[in-house]
Amino acid sequence: MRVIAGKYRSRVLHAPRGQDTRPTSDRLRETLFNVLAPQIEGALFLDLYAGSGAVGIEALSRGAREAIFVERADAPLRAIRSNLAALAIHGNYAIEARSVVSALRRLAEAERAVDLVFLDPPYADEEEYASSLELLGGECGRLLAPDALVIAEHEKRRELEKSYGKLLRQRVLKQGDAALSFYRTESE
Repeated sequence: MRVIAGKYRSRVLHAPRGQDTRPTSDRLRETLFNVLAPQIEGALFLDLYAGSGAVGIEALSRGAREAIFVERADAPLRAIRSNLAALAIHGNYAIEARSVVSALRRLAEAERAVDLVFLDPPYADEEEYASSLELLGGECGRLLAPDALVIAEHEKRRELEKSYGKLLRQRVLKQGDAALSFYRTESE
């Protein structure tokens, strides 16, 4: 696994051993960031279920002003910290070592304006998808900047809901066994 483009291009990233963490493939990350290219410069990027931190690090490499990594498991947290240290990234990031639900509630109270949210829970954990997206489309919606984009990676064969509260699905991109569902907040 490597950083695809930007400041840290071609640098190697490490993922925790075992089957508990499924890193987003290089090819899918490249597709994701090709779509996000017009929005990434200067963005506040939220990487939920961050795993190795590869997606948030890619965002930093491509010009995001800050990345917030949310992960609660010890091995992935060590991988995130190790990857950031190996790339000599010493600022412009925060690590929320807690559950996604807890982190979203805390960040919403802090009145952060997040521009881009990426979430990649374990594919089989439907409840994690629903709870995260419902919070972002509901009680934690104030966390999102006015034109924020929320992207969920999931299995291609599993379609996510068309809406979660005020979040409406705009498009779905499929690649290999994975898919990316893109959501924006419904205009009032």
